[in-house]
Amino acid sequence: MEKYRVEGAPPTIHYIPDFITEFEEQSLMKQIQNAPKPKWTQLSRRRLQNWGGLPHPKGMIAESLPEWLTKSVDKVAQLELFGGNKPNHVLINEYLPGQGIMAHTDGPLFYPTVTTITCGSHTLLDFFTPRTDDELDVRSDQTENKSCDSAREPVVSLLLEPRSLVIVQDEMYNKMLHSIAERGFDEISSDKKIANLHLCSETYAQKGSCERGTRYSLTIRHVPKTKKLPAWFKV
Repeated sequence: MEKYRVEGAPPTIHYIPDFITEFEEQSLMKQIQNAPKPKWTQLSRRRLQNWGGLPHPKGMIAESLPEWLTKSVDKVAQLELFGGNKPNHVLINEYLPGQGIMAHTDGPLFYPTVTTITCGSHTLLDFFTPRTDDELDVRSDQTENKSCDSAREPVVSLLLEPRSLVIVQDEMYNKMLHSIAERGFDEISSDKKIANLHLCSETYAQKGSCERGTRYSLTIRHVPKTKKLPAWFKV
């Protein structure tokens, strides 16, 4: 794992390019796109799916992950990132070109490690220092998104390529906000504080300006507090 550590960012980020194959990527996107309509939660400017249950402060009612997700989840589990636990929840976000997500933290419902597989299109993930404790408490992976303050400069950014895995832990999980700006193009250059550019394909740096397509993010996490459905509910 050490060779995948992003040295130009506060502790701790790892970035693994080509974590899944093109075949796996296409298979995942097909399954995501063909998911039953009730699995989609429609927000104002994006939509998402929850698999494994719906995280809740009182405990997530655990559900089995579908077979088409288990290969990717098992692959992440092999990295042993969740304190001896296996990831049990997958949040899938769909981002159309021009869509993003407000600056937020993932919060205490999850083990303090977040892993995300990117499928389809690249994006830039920006990290910010919170201005207040209240801002640090903002959660947005289940709520409506708003544009991040465009006047703020990110402390660091990451280029997330298709088929890559990014792992966020420690200070970067607990003390930093992360967001995706709402834009259709990204400027990729070494002076943009893109800390993992040396781990990425040279194709992006050579292009300079890269157009976004539709991106699917698979955020794979462990929810420590779970509960089972009561017996009467299953009847």
